[in-house]
Order: sequence, then C-alpha cells, then structure tokens
Amino acid sequence: MAGNSFGKLFTLTTYGESHGPALGGVIDGCPSGIELDLEAIQQELDRRKPGQSAIVTQRKEPDTVKFHSGIFEGKTTGTSIGFVIENTNQKSHDYSHIKDSYRPSHADYVYDKKYGFRDYRGGGRSSARETASRVVAGAVAKQMLKGIEFSAYVSAVGTMKLEKPHTELDLTQIESNIVRCPDADMAAKMESYIKEVRSKGDTVGGVVTCVIKNVPIGLGEPVFDKLHAELGKAMLSINAVKGFEYGSGFEGSTMYGSDHNDAFNNDGSTKTNYSGGIQGGISNGMDIYFNVAFKPVATLIQKYETIDKDGNTVEMQGKGRHDPCVVPRAVPIVEAMAALVIADFWLQNKAIHM
Repeated sequence: MAGNSFGKLFTLTTYGESHGPALGGVIDGCPSGIELDLEAIQQELDRRKPGQSAIVTQRKEPDTVKFHSGIFEGKTTGTSIGFVIENTNQKSHDYSHIKDSYRPSHADYVYDKKYGFRDYRGGGRSSARETASRVVAGAVAKQMLKGIEFSAYVSAVGTMKLEKPHTELDLTQIESNIVRCPDADMAAKMESYIKEVRSKGDTVGGVVTCVIKNVPIGLGEPVFDKLHAELGKAMLSINAVKGFEYGSGFEGSTMYGSDHNDAFNNDGSTKTNYSGGIQGGISNGMDIYFNVAFKPVATLIQKYETIDKDGNTVEMQGKGRHDPCVVPRAVPIVEAMAALVIADFWLQNKAIHM
C-alpha cells in the first residue's frame, strides 16, 4: 500500500490500523531547536479522541502519544520524530458480521477488490482512527509556526447551517460546547439534532470551516503547487470528506467581477476577502478561510441490504461504536492538516530566501 506519506519538506508518514496494537508516525523535516509543549500536543489528541461526549462514538481510548525519537530536553533535535499511540479498547468481534459482506458507501468493497484481502476490523487503514497520527504531526507543526493561528469549527450539520461569516463569530467559543460550533444557540440545536439522528440508528454529515490567521505573504507556488490546491488535497485526504471550497467558493461563481474583486488598501491589505487569503496560488496576508464538507458515516445501526463477497444480496445491521456525525471530532483533524500544509510551504519559502 503506497500513499502513506504527506508533504515535501515537512513530511509525515503514518502507520497502523484501527484494531491493531498501535497507530503512529514519523515526522521528518522539523527544524532543530523547536521547544515543544508535549501537554499541548496531548490536548490536541484529546479533542479528536473517541468517547469524549454523548454525540460521538463511545469507544474509550486514552489516545496517549509517546515520542520515541527526535526530541531531547523538550526541544526538537532536527532528526526524525517518531511517535506511537497504542490501541487499548478494540472490540474486533463487533465487526465479525461484515467479514464477508460490504457496507454500502464504505471502503470495504474497493479494498477487497484492490488488494484481494482486507482487515475488516474497524476498516483497517480506511478507519478514521488513522487521523490520530495526523493530529500529532499537526500539533508539532503548529508549535513550529508561532504566531500563525488555526481555528476550525462546525458550521453545518445536515441542513442546519450557521449563516454568520467567521468575521462575526467569537472563535474563542469553539470549545465551549461538544459540537464545536462558536454560536451557542446553533450549537444547542445541532446537538439535539445529532442525538435525534443517533436514536434512529442513522447518521448525518456536515461542514467544518477553518480560518488561518497571520499567514505571511508568499506561501505557495503559482502553477501546480498552489497553496489552495495543496490545502484541497490535504482536506480531501481526510476520511468522509466530499468537498472543499476556499474564499467565496462556489458562491463566487454567481457574482460579478466588479463585486468579487478585492480592492486594495494602501498597505496592500484588501477591503474584502473573497479571495480567501490566496491569490494566484500564493498567500496574500489576509485570513485564509475554507469549508470542508463531510458525508454521513457509512455504518448504520439499522437494517439495510447489501452484498457479500459472492455477490449475494444479504441483510445487514451495523454493530459496535460509531459516530452519528463526524464533524465535531473532525475539527482538530482539519486544523492539523492545514498546519501541515502551511508548515511545508513555510519551510519551502525559508529555503528559497536563505
């Protein structure tokens, strides 16, 4: 299986399966002398871990990260940073019913056809549990990028959408509720809705919005390695993601150029920010903001028809512990992938201007 590494200069390679002994990764390219707050890294993992509230999977995992290399006396050494997150609460028998059958809209079928063999316990590498390693690397990247702020939040659950732009929200309130929506009224409605969906054995999708502040001008390349293209790739690599838009996004296609153009201020900043902080594939110093759309979780705790490995129609009902809506736990994952992209381009720019 290829495709387990991300980045050019600041790189992450991940390993492990949902129901294996552990997950982990190796971070390469992190400069030496970066002072790391290991408690802050663990706090990022705690935001992603299962079992943290009534509206997410009830699998109980401490998700404690252990670093094995690349850090000495609290600082990075410049060598590869190896880490591990042990699995402690696997219940593989919950998946015995799908050993020979495929969940619709899940990776089960294509994994079997591609590799001729699959780890059906929790989906193996296709499980969103793999993203724990991304959160660790993203937390390291954040600490390298001092002054740059990453804030992701839930802006939609199903058809319930937060209409206020990020500029009108208090982003310090993201962690004030279990939905991670910085609007208390909408958060309460979303929470009730997710619980209702869960009670029916169903699932629902949603949208995570991410805002990156204080990004220096000049990150990104003008042709294939555009900053927004790499952000899009990063977000689309996250499990269950179906769409990515930045700045004005698809709504921008309905506007006149005279309305959409971001007029300059004398200092080079812009009066509006439909560009989403990126022009010509390069950051312009304004806030970068984008939306990431997540589909409903494929595993349903209700009866449905599917096929087995021989093509026979069979009845199935999901078992085990699954998220009725992934977006609350996806918030730190989106931030982490954004940080990996910015860190990679930040190092590329630093190399150019040495």
